[in-house]
Amino acid sequence: MQSTNPSLPQPASVAPRETPALREGCLEFLVFGLKEARACIFAGSFMAVLVISSWIPLGPIPRYDFILFAAIAIQIALLAGKIESKAEACTLCLFHIIGLCLELFKTHPSVNSWSYPEDAYSKLGTVPLYSGFMYAAVASYMCQAWRIFDLKLEKSPPRWITIALCLAIYGNFFANHFVPDARLVLIPLVLIVFCRTRVRFVVWKGRERRMPLVLSFFLIGFFVWVAENFSTFFGAWVYPNQQSGWQAVEWQKVSSWFHLVIISFVIVADLKHWRDDRRSGSA
Repeated sequence: MQSTNPSLPQPASVAPRETPALREGCLEFLVFGLKEARACIFAGSFMAVLVISSWIPLGPIPRYDFILFAAIAIQIALLAGKIESKAEACTLCLFHIIGLCLELFKTHPSVNSWSYPEDAYSKLGTVPLYSGFMYAAVASYMCQAWRIFDLKLEKSPPRWITIALCLAIYGNFFANHFVPDARLVLIPLVLIVFCRTRVRFVVWKGRERRMPLVLSFFLIGFFVWVAENFSTFFGAWVYPNQQSGWQAVEWQKVSSWFHLVIISFVIVADLKHWRDDRRSGSA
């Protein structure tokens, strides 16, 4: 029988312990995800409407009209609950106009970039009016995220440069059907204009994080592309290659959303700074 000598050190069983830094990092990432979900409240609600409208019987109400009424109701609820401010709602109205002009052109039979095949009373030409809310959803996310994460920009380029860049990007959405697509020029210009710009944000416990602004453009554009796949699957609109059955949206569309996100961000940022300048000037 083996005996143990009490004078000899015994091996200790060491339980693996989670380091405080790892635990803090995981908690911060969780908080980040929850805040991102909070910023997507309108976009998420709109997606839910798309799903519901394809599952429940709507009777005599055309589906596109139901989506429009539901989107308006969501907007009113966000304003009534003070989740969205009146100034932010006015900003979203601007995106409705920008989106509607683009939609009317892109869905014209001579262009046919995509289409809305279902009938609706609320159609303006080839475009159902609910489509403006899809562009407003991106702007709504940006407005919410700006406030929730206390966003700040450092080394931001002059406004006249960003406005000129946005006009060039928006114009290319129309012009690329008649002249060569300028994206191979615009993307390097975006990198040059915003190469030094960083976005600062706070997730948890007052800790400030930084990331390149161009990276945030790409990430938002990528997730909008994911949402676009979800939307086309539930028939929000149809691309030509989806006429005979749903297919994943071409990954090249990420570049389109990348450019549209830049337009959205610059408009939201400039309007916010303009309102802040007015408040400071009247104080």
